[in-house]
Amino acid sequence: MTHPDAAADSSRPNEGSDGQESSTMSFTGDFSAQLAALIAGGVSKEEMDSISALPSGSALLIVRRGSNVGARFLLDTDSQVAGRHPNAEIFLDDVTVSRRHAEFTRNGRRFTMRDLGSLNGTYYNGERIDQVELVNGGEVQVGKFRLTFYSSPLDTSVAPATLSGE
Repeated sequence: MTHPDAAADSSRPNEGSDGQESSTMSFTGDFSAQLAALIAGGVSKEEMDSISALPSGSALLIVRRGSNVGARFLLDTDSQVAGRHPNAEIFLDDVTVSRRHAEFTRNGRRFTMRDLGSLNGTYYNGERIDQVELVNGGEVQVGKFRLTFYSSPLDTSVAPATLSGE
């Protein structure tokens, strides 16, 4: 497995206790920390592959709680609406979700989310928000759905900032 953050010599076979070379690979630096965080967060190998393949300027939302756990929504346009309306780009079918609940907006390599006046509110990392810039690994809550936001690994060096919230 290669990763843009992995140093050229960051993975090499280990020597076993018997002096023989083993097939176990070791990773150092940022890649190791990122991989450990993803595994601890319950990200499957298939999900990790999808996240790793994201081109610059795109992101992925993965449903962690709700009726379609594991569903993935690609954020790759300038604006996408999440809601209960069948024409919503991110269709979340539950009465706790407004027809037009929240909007995800891309500005360059950054993504923001804003509430569209939903009845139950939109939450980010447990706090009700009006609008917020999304951070890699952040939790989005729309109705009873909880989704995790993953930005392209090519864009993770972009520093996020909260725009507004309660």
